[in-house]
Amino acid sequence: MEEKDLTKMTVANLREEAKKYTSIQGIHAMKKEELIRAIADVRGEPIEIKKKKPKKKKKAMNIADVKKQIKELRVKKEEARKTKDVKMVDRLRKKIKMLKKQTRKFAKEKAEASAPAGKKEEKASAPAGKKEEKAPAPAEKKEEKAPAPVEKKEEKA
Repeated sequence: MEEKDLTKMTVANLREEAKKYTSIQGIHAMKKEELIRAIADVRGEPIEIKKKKPKKKKKAMNIADVKKQIKELRVKKEEARKTKDVKMVDRLRKKIKMLKKQTRKFAKEKAEASAPAGKKEEKASAPAGKKEEKAPAPAEKKEEKAPAPVEKKEEKA
């Protein structure tokens, strides 16, 4: 087997392959890359393992851009409704929903960033010098007692 074959194998298959070589120890604790290296070393094959590419970060967008995109998608959604393309309507609906969540997230982050940590604490507890103004308590209601049920006496004949 060549290195290309090793990279295509699953971890379970690589472990089975590594068990054939007694010089490799700690097989079950190894990750896929480590198993490939160990097997290739024992065989004397050259080793060139390519790491996976990191995921691309999404572009930083602001709320206005996202809202423009939502408006465009709503127009497309109405066109799809007119043509009775149910799948497209559903896709666009989900995309709009996701973008709306994104705008709420942006707004929340913006609010948290603009409010310093000290102001948050002041809102939680009132300053010591000032008394908190409370809303006037509603007038106490007189306890109205329900009239006692009248017991009927049973007459015996």
